[in-house]
Amino acid sequence: MFVDEVILKVEAGNGGDGCCAFRREKFVPMGGPYGGNGGHGSDIIFQVDEGLHTLLDLRYQKTIKGPKGENGRGKNQHGKGAEPTIVKVPLGTVVTDLDTGLIVADLSHKDDQEIIAKGGRGGRGNTAFKTQTNTAPDYAENGEEGEKKNLKVEVKMLADVGLVGLPSVGKSTIISCISASKPKIAAYHFTTLNPNLGVTKSSDGRSFVVADLPGLIEGASHGEGLGDKFLRHIERTRVIVHVVDMAGSEGRDPYEDFVLINKELEEYDKTLLERPMVVIANKMDLDGAEDNLEKFKKKVDLPVFEVSAAMNKGLQIVVDYLADLLDTIPYHPLYEDEKIESHILYQFKKTEPFTITKEGNTYVISGDEIERIFKMTKFSSDEAAYRFAKKLKRLGIDDKLREMGAQDGDPVRILDFYFDYKD
Repeated sequence: MFVDEVILKVEAGNGGDGCCAFRREKFVPMGGPYGGNGGHGSDIIFQVDEGLHTLLDLRYQKTIKGPKGENGRGKNQHGKGAEPTIVKVPLGTVVTDLDTGLIVADLSHKDDQEIIAKGGRGGRGNTAFKTQTNTAPDYAENGEEGEKKNLKVEVKMLADVGLVGLPSVGKSTIISCISASKPKIAAYHFTTLNPNLGVTKSSDGRSFVVADLPGLIEGASHGEGLGDKFLRHIERTRVIVHVVDMAGSEGRDPYEDFVLINKELEEYDKTLLERPMVVIANKMDLDGAEDNLEKFKKKVDLPVFEVSAAMNKGLQIVVDYLADLLDTIPYHPLYEDEKIESHILYQFKKTEPFTITKEGNTYVISGDEIERIFKMTKFSSDEAAYRFAKKLKRLGIDDKLREMGAQDGDPVRILDFYFDYKD
């Protein structure tokens, strides 16, 4: 089964919790803090596997979760970091964050791998908080939560040349003649239900990849037929080849077919019309093809090659021309830089550490930074709670609450935790 798009959720592993322990051994006076740090949570990494050509393995996985890092232990033993969770994907896989709309990864080279979600760092044990003024801290941190993302994962085939055209114009026959690909061929529409890839060679041995894209009909870019499902596979192609039934064997006009396909390409992505285009005038062995070709050439200013795919005539000339054309066309990235999420920019992007809203008589504090601090705080000791309160004050939350008119005893909430405001 060919699966080229899946929606899934990834959850990187949480960091391990830090340990709060003290050294209590005979003949070791003033042993001090002895708790180790937690280990790093598992990163979720997508890695290219050239043996895969479909996302079938991910189709029934709703969530991919990475394991948590080990907790720290006494005797200053640090927890072990979790191994990264490797997800194998086909070459040409594009990963999009559904919440931000940003491209997280475009895995278009054979050795590509990308961290899709970062594991949480391990919480620090109480040894890490020892200072000259606090030689025996009685608190440790919880591990940081790993990143959680809702993703769309799709395969966009890596082909140099894309064959487009209405059903039954001979695309599958052509690709079977010029490559080792063996698609199903029959005399009815939508015989080809999946894109087919084939490697072809020119007369002098230069090779390139050709894709046969099925299901293009009028309205394909809006979901008619199979076109909306497979038009994505033409996005990477450097040359678009129109395959036209020049004999009009199904009662259609060849030029109108050509215009219709171009319209669908434009509605899907206007930049596709800027790519070099070539026309293969197929079925030239049938009656009426010569007359239609003469009319077609007067209306279309593109290279037109006369072939008969059924008789395997004229195809090598097309292949040699395409090889020459591809030598002059550089590779371009599929996405502009501003569409791709930079992990450096993402990691250090400036956001407000908190916002405060009022719900009834309760002040609600929210924000990624303050919620992260809250989740990593172990409220198992008074010292830990006091340290958390100092952090709130340092961030300016006390001043903001006072500015909003908070009075002593007013309820304040962070996530599901309630406490009373005290000036």
